[in-house]
Amino acid sequence: MPTSGSGVNKPGAALGHEKAKGRLTIADIAREVGVSPSAVSFALNGRPGVSEATRARILQAAERMNWHPHSAARALGGAPAGAVGLVLARPTRTLGAEPFYAQLIYGMQSVLSARSVALLLQVVDDTEAELTVYRRWAGEQRVDGLLIVDPQTKDPRIAAVAALGVPAIVLGGHGKHGDLPTVWADDREAMLETVRYLAALGHTRIAHVAGTPTFQHTQRRIRALKDAAGQLGLADTHSVPTDFSDGEGAAVTRRLLSQPDAPTAIVYDSDLMAVAGLGVATEMGVPVPGELSIVSFDDSVLTRVVHPAITALSRDTHALGVQVAEALLRIVEEPGSVADIKAATPRLTVRESTGKPPGVRAGR
Repeated sequence: MPTSGSGVNKPGAALGHEKAKGRLTIADIAREVGVSPSAVSFALNGRPGVSEATRARILQAAERMNWHPHSAARALGGAPAGAVGLVLARPTRTLGAEPFYAQLIYGMQSVLSARSVALLLQVVDDTEAELTVYRRWAGEQRVDGLLIVDPQTKDPRIAAVAALGVPAIVLGGHGKHGDLPTVWADDREAMLETVRYLAALGHTRIAHVAGTPTFQHTQRRIRALKDAAGQLGLADTHSVPTDFSDGEGAAVTRRLLSQPDAPTAIVYDSDLMAVAGLGVATEMGVPVPGELSIVSFDDSVLTRVVHPAITALSRDTHALGVQVAEALLRIVEEPGSVADIKAATPRLTVRESTGKPPGVRAGR
């Protein structure tokens, strides 16, 4: 059955139904199309009794009016859905190996489960698919609130979710996101701390294997590296965007280390890419930290079990999940009650993967 649509033949009619009743019924669709409620029921349930032309008109109307059969049943009881929603538009292979979202979800569940609230999770390919899920959940009254992650530059999701009228909160992205509150950490300060540390060790050629370029936090980290380079007089720093996968992290590392003036330090935007980069350095015979220092922007068991253990920006991701879930439940219970929340800034945990570059170590 169709779930959403953008074409509208009678804009006022569909909008009028939503405003007047709040929930669409079969009778609303019947009035829109000019047929009987029984004909609408036959068409929506795939039963005989209507012509194919009439069936097509009814299905088109149901789509553009965002009709979903479960919404009416739930509305009769006036009960909340008892669930909040999270949609991840990330490659499934990357998500399967990346600890960040697992820890975030575990933290959220520790709060939600105690309140008998379910977490509805869906993984999709892109932003358009993500928006489709939000519209379907809203139309079916499947969730009482939404968590939006990975805020983008010129993010189309903010206005779309606000228009749905479902309470929502954004994780990441310091700054205004329409009227939606934000839980955010200072990625910029974390990157500045990292670059200052590497510069203090004597590194002047620093590369940044960045994440997806449309993400706001990726752009903040890229700008922070440029600003730090200017402040510290570092002549050779640059960022290379990726899709956060271990495959791209490895490929970019291989290219960087094959250059005549290869970087002596690389900062990776995820622990998964940092571990992949360490593997490439080993494969190419580049000693870590003897000739190359490696830093991960995320800390996890991955960065601790490899040899050498990887210097990383550490934060309690489980606690972040707790903080996000508590804020989301508050705005579900009382919309507008939550202002922007600043989470703890990630702090540098120095391990064995960083040291002075070769020239400095030799005293030159």
